[in-house]
Amino acid sequence: MSSLKVLSVASEVFPLVKTGGLADVAGALPGALKPEGVEMRTLVPGYPAIKNKLADATVVRDYADLFGGPARVLAGQAGGLDLFAIDAPHLYDRPGNPYLGPDGLDWPDNARRFAALARVGADIGLGAIAAFEPEIVHAHDWQAALAPAYLVFARGRRPGSMVTIHNLAFQGHFPISVFGELGLPDSALSIDGVEYFGGVGYLKAGIRLADSITTVSPTYAHEILTAEFGMALDGLLRARASAVQGILNGIDDGVWNPATDRVLPQTFTATKIDARIRNKTALQAKLGLAPGADRPLFAVVSRLSEQKGLDLLLRALPALTAKGAQLALLGSGERTLEIGFAEAATAGAGLVSCAFGYDERLAHLFQAAADFVVVPSRFEPCGLTQLCALRYGAPPIVSRVGGLADTVIDANEAALMAGVATGVQFSPLSVEALVYALDRALAIFRDPPTMRRLRLNGMRADVSWRGPAQRYAALYRSIARPSA
Repeated sequence: MSSLKVLSVASEVFPLVKTGGLADVAGALPGALKPEGVEMRTLVPGYPAIKNKLADATVVRDYADLFGGPARVLAGQAGGLDLFAIDAPHLYDRPGNPYLGPDGLDWPDNARRFAALARVGADIGLGAIAAFEPEIVHAHDWQAALAPAYLVFARGRRPGSMVTIHNLAFQGHFPISVFGELGLPDSALSIDGVEYFGGVGYLKAGIRLADSITTVSPTYAHEILTAEFGMALDGLLRARASAVQGILNGIDDGVWNPATDRVLPQTFTATKIDARIRNKTALQAKLGLAPGADRPLFAVVSRLSEQKGLDLLLRALPALTAKGAQLALLGSGERTLEIGFAEAATAGAGLVSCAFGYDERLAHLFQAAADFVVVPSRFEPCGLTQLCALRYGAPPIVSRVGGLADTVIDANEAALMAGVATGVQFSPLSVEALVYALDRALAIFRDPPTMRRLRLNGMRADVSWRGPAQRYAALYRSIARPSA
């Protein structure tokens, strides 16, 4: 099978820049696709965090003016990835979050910053760098989703194009005034192009013009065709339903490996799962929770938002702690939720503890220590937290939506009898349903043979990129166009 060249275009990539699951996916796909005969390079903005780590970079393209200033495309390696980075200081030479300024609001020129990312991605797709002429341009989320528009309106030979929707809630919708800066022909400003509710829609354009549209789980691919989950794009998505496909995310099972994870006080395997308890006692001590292996420990590793359903958990928390259970929370987000969980920790000293912010090393310990990991999202395109929880022997408690429904097998009577259950699902999205799910988890915890089986089933589930990579490679080949 001949090698296939794919350009991945992403606004963040692990381990260099990460705000969410998009970075994990962009960082893991290149390595996962190598065994499938896919050569993938990743185009990213030249943030300081990326340029500082780009080894032996060479200039492979110059722009006299890229959305307001000169720019270069650098080629090099960083974080084990083959990268193209856009060295455009006027757009990307800013500290901190790649999307937000010091005031916590979007950078006012985000429309230009990410149009530039898409434009350069399309230029590379059209042959701007002779050493790497891709047969596919794979754009991730709204920040890269104009790339198919630039390709289509170039009106010449072009590679195949794909847009992956990691979260439909974020769409890149800008005022009509930005259109004049994009360098697209007037014909692009139409319902069949980039026009969207009287403005310019970056993700809308990608959905309309890409050869293939993927989401990060089969259930989410179905959900976004409905008015409930479609975020006003469901009509367009239904019109393009034949091009929509859900491919589950995986996790890097080398990074997330409890047998070799140096972050953990105690490594463990499925055959030596009893050693896992040392991580629980270590986390209890670290967070000031009351010690005790017999105390059920629930954990949250999440952005704190209503989308993640954590307002439901906050309201369900008194019923949980009243039964002697503990909650450890790692994350940050909406101020009202941070305040609510902080107050719960004060009121429930020894039973509730919060680590606000995000720490990758601490996230590993949370997964390795918890008896259950709670993911009560209102919608969840895929979710990676529950995959890590399975890998680390912490059965997930999840709402029955999106990728959560696709990756966790509910511990109902039939699944328990068949020996295949890996966690607990709940529906509908209500406090009452969540409390019932938490009570089911407590009953399982108090039944050690069942709890052990649930842990082992999760640890033995294949949550790697192997299967997803095979499906991506097959889809790439179905839409590829030769580079010459």
